[in-house]
Amino acid sequence: MPVVLAMDQGTTSSRSMVYNEAGRVMGTAQRELPPHYPRPGWVEHDPDEIWETQRDTMLAALSESGAAADDVAAIGLTNQRETTVVWDRQSGRPIGPAIVWQDRRTADACDDMRQRGLESVIQQKTGLVLDAYFSASKIRWLLDQTPDARARAERGELLFGTVDTWLIWKLTAGGVHVTDVTNASRTMLFNLETQAWDDELLAMFDIPAAMMPRICSSSEVVGETAAAGLPKGIPIAGVAGDQQAALFGQTCFDEGFAKTTYGTGCFLLMNVGRAPRTSSHRLVNTVAWRTPAATTYAIEGSVFIGGAVVQWLRDGLGLIRSADEVESLAASVPDNGGVNVVPAFAGLGAPHWDQRARGIITGLTGGVTKAHIARASLEGIAHQVADVFEVMRGDAGVTMTELRVDGAAACNNLLMQFQADLLGMPVVRPLNIETTALGAAMLAGLATGVWPSLDALRDIWQIDRTFEPSQSGDAVEASRATWKRALDRARDWDQDDVG
Repeated sequence: MPVVLAMDQGTTSSRSMVYNEAGRVMGTAQRELPPHYPRPGWVEHDPDEIWETQRDTMLAALSESGAAADDVAAIGLTNQRETTVVWDRQSGRPIGPAIVWQDRRTADACDDMRQRGLESVIQQKTGLVLDAYFSASKIRWLLDQTPDARARAERGELLFGTVDTWLIWKLTAGGVHVTDVTNASRTMLFNLETQAWDDELLAMFDIPAAMMPRICSSSEVVGETAAAGLPKGIPIAGVAGDQQAALFGQTCFDEGFAKTTYGTGCFLLMNVGRAPRTSSHRLVNTVAWRTPAATTYAIEGSVFIGGAVVQWLRDGLGLIRSADEVESLAASVPDNGGVNVVPAFAGLGAPHWDQRARGIITGLTGGVTKAHIARASLEGIAHQVADVFEVMRGDAGVTMTELRVDGAAACNNLLMQFQADLLGMPVVRPLNIETTALGAAMLAGLATGVWPSLDALRDIWQIDRTFEPSQSGDAVEASRATWKRALDRARDWDQDDVG
């Protein structure tokens, strides 16, 4: 029986999962990958550590599954998006750290480009908002800060890649330099209309075209494993950024279907069909996936800090010993006690796009306990998703009947119920909440015949629980009003942001 191996490289961990034809998990392995914070607003990974943890989980998941290398029909890869790696073509050594999507060091450079009137052409071509979140300004920073890097890049000696590109390069022992359309569409260098790197944008950011990877579809064989210590000859057949993979794994194959992934951040994506959809609220247009049949587009709102606020409660404040404790602690009080937590640790994403916002706790009194702060932190996650949802529903012009959810924090019943209350809409949690990895497996299996069609993939997706709205409209309106007051106080906080 064939199996598909999914590699899921995220911001805080690397994971691999082995699926059979029924979509059942046969083996899984995960390794922590803590980001590094060398300066305020800077977030980095060691590229070699990304590879080593991902390779180790691949081998461990295969071992747990009991599958032989010959049983693996394909590898599907999904990854944290926008994170930027530049390395030497010959040696394979990175020229610096991987600059993570959360990193804000290029905020001033983006502000300068905005003041020069460049934002409109960038948004028109890429569907993205000019922000340090995306890859282009990170690439330029690495080239500017590394001696002789730009000249070497122009000579073709240096290569750029998002994490998918870096891992495929390592998996193929340097044989393949490629990215898929979903990851390309997050760089701020990809033209949505032509589906190719844009020469004007490359010139605007002073990035040599010679260092850019070839762009492929999300579901096609792009290479085979050849790295030392790994089984050889396994096709790499599915590639997608983590949020697009989750949309696919949630089987949101039809226009108007939407999902939110509650990971380190929260990411709300809606399938908008075969053409990009312009947002009047600064949501971004992105490629959802490309198969041999067609290209599908999505509209997206990204919340920078979602489940990471729970990690902060644990590691930063010491209010809980494990992430699992947050729900019981939050449920020990009937409400937030007047507290709101705006977790703008890395600025605010959609729909606000405030690079200089910072986290804030409001409403503190002598009666506030750690339980109130825990509850307000969970509610802050849901409020941010609601901020995106409110504008997405108007921009899409499509009737939404439910929101599908996944990611680790989707296991939190209190959070999911509050989310349904805020949205006034059913929140549907699937039986398998690891839909990011599942989506990567589906894309790979679709390309290699493990699953013959989208209908076959729909049969894999099953519902665990549906959360129906339960709060009154007045209660929701009051909760939203106090949240927006707290949000206003977090805005534009850091007047001397990092450069």
